[in-house]
Amino acid sequence: MITIKEILIGTDFGPAADNALRYGEALARQFGARLHVLHATPNVFATSIDGLGLAAITPQVQEDIEVAARRHMRERVSDEDRQELRAKTVVLTHNSPALAITEYARQHAIDLIVLGTHGRGALAHVLLGNVAERVVRTAPCPVLTVRDPEHEFVLPDALVAVSKGDR
Repeated sequence: MITIKEILIGTDFGPAADNALRYGEALARQFGARLHVLHATPNVFATSIDGLGLAAITPQVQEDIEVAARRHMRERVSDEDRQELRAKTVVLTHNSPALAITEYARQHAIDLIVLGTHGRGALAHVLLGNVAERVVRTAPCPVLTVRDPEHEFVLPDALVAVSKGDR
């Protein structure tokens, strides 16, 4: 028997991540699991410091990025999810989103990570890398990747009710 108690969704707030969130919510409901939704903001302030210790941007820019990320989280994770799924939203500042996701998974005994993937071409993958691939290689638990656009397994509740009526 598979037991899933803690599900982590990594999000960059894009369409693929939104699909992954829908999958994670559905799985959390199915298994009675708690949902964690994590966004790793880049540490733009630290990376803007030159060899002399001077920053090209102010710390306020970093704070603005983090405030915007928290706002996006509130828009995506509903009050219903916060109550029913005990959803926890997390915004971390980290230079590596993949490392932030895997570290969080280890620290919080995550049973399943769900991530969106953009399905970029081979050249873009070689040049840009892929957060989902890095997480798959280093995660302490299984990882479900949801491609955008994806094969639709998650149906709106109204369609589920209609399809059950057809049986």
